[in-house]
Formats: sequence, C-alpha cells, structure tokens
Amino acid sequence: MGKGGGCMPSKKKMPIGDAEELPVPAEESVYGDESSSAAADSVAERQQRDRQVEELKIFIVFYSMYGHVEGLARRMKKGVDGVEGVEAVLYRVRETLPDEVLEKMKAPVKDAAIPEITAAELAAADGVLFGFPTRYGCMAAQMKAFFDSTGQLWKEQKMAGKPAGFFVSTGTQGGGQETTCWTAITQLAHHGMLFIPIGYTFGAGMFKMDTIRGGTPYGAGVYAGDGTRKANETELALAEHQGKYMASVVKRLARPTSTS
Repeated sequence: MGKGGGCMPSKKKMPIGDAEELPVPAEESVYGDESSSAAADSVAERQQRDRQVEELKIFIVFYSMYGHVEGLARRMKKGVDGVEGVEAVLYRVRETLPDEVLEKMKAPVKDAAIPEITAAELAAADGVLFGFPTRYGCMAAQMKAFFDSTGQLWKEQKMAGKPAGFFVSTGTQGGGQETTCWTAITQLAHHGMLFIPIGYTFGAGMFKMDTIRGGTPYGAGVYAGDGTRKANETELALAEHQGKYMASVVKRLARPTSTS
C-alpha cells in the first residue's frame, strides 16, 4: 500500500533498527566520517517513516438513505480513532435520486458536515471501510455508481494492495447481511484491494441470541425493519470493534520495513 510500503529485508543487510542498536566499532569502520553520516541519514529515514505511520488515514465511505448506515459509520469512526496513529475520515457518496423522489420517500436531509467523496480522493486513503444498505442482496445503486466512477483508479491500479472492509444495513433477518458484503467483494477484487473481514473477533457478542442483532463475520450490520428501528448497542459496539480492528490491520500493514 501507499505509506510505509517496501520490500522484505535483505538477507545480506541488517534492518535499520537493528543496525542502530549494534553500531560498528570505530576501529572496524573503514568509512571514517561517512559512516556516522550514513547512520544519521538512517535515523532521519526511520523518523520520516514513523511520521508516515502516525498519519495513517482510514476513509469511512458510505451511503445512507435513512441514517442506519450513517449511525454505524459514526460509531465505527470512534473505533478507528481509538487506535494510536490512525485517523478516520467520514465521507458519503453522491446521491443519485432527485430531491423530489427523496422527499416522497420521506428521506431525511443529509448532514452537510459530512462531505461527498470523489473517486480521485479515494486514492489518498490507507484503508477504506465501505458502508451501504442492501438492495435485493446487493449494494445500493448509489454505492455501485460510486464504484463505477473509479475506472481511472482501476486503470492505474492506485487502490491495489489497500485493505478494505464492508458494513451494511438490511430490512429483515433474511435480507442480505452476508450476501450484500459477499457480492461486493468483486469490486475489491478488480481493484486488487485486500478484503478484511472481522471474522469472529468480536467474541461473545457474535453469538448473542437474546436480542435481534445485525452483523456477520463479513462486517458490522444493522436491521432497519420498516425503517423505524435504530441500531441497538450490540450492533453499534460491533461497528466500533470493526473500526478498531481495521485500524490495527492497516497500522500493521503500514509498518516501516527496510529497503533491500
């Protein structure tokens, strides 16, 4: 991925961190002042890479008509921001329905504080969490339209190697909590992105049966019912966990490595 990327350490060259802990004795150095200069350069390079790790950005890109997905996104941001060195940025994708149609559907006005994202801006992310409601077991058309606009990124493979995950909203228990994520993986595959599921890392919360709960090993989720139901604390906690989990993965993948 973009920041902190590099190849595996050479077998013939000690990684920078180890080299600083085991300096070459003065009597064995054959480079004179140049060796100390090289060491200083190595320290500067490592500090620069460390700064890059501290600036890691995870974009939470979502479409939400009635606010269910947005609620998960906001809680997910809390999870990402709770990991040192990683920051979440909320974005929404462009609405494709006319205002008069949204009014008839009684869709609430969108929060202007969350900006719309363009395809070109997506390349600046170190990782992405995509959220969307389901439409017949697949992502909503608004999110699909956004993916369709990323052709230039695909052509240049600017998203290749970047980790990504999904979170969803469905109306019913059989409405696509898993298939909506599953069918979306094709978008990541063509970009060469890395799909990061949460598996069962949420622990006991994944097995709770005492209440209705969205969310699967593929990602966080919420049941909207007829539209009036809001996410419960278990669903929100799972979203927060996914944000934290994703941040830890992105941070691990961006760990500085020495160059060969």
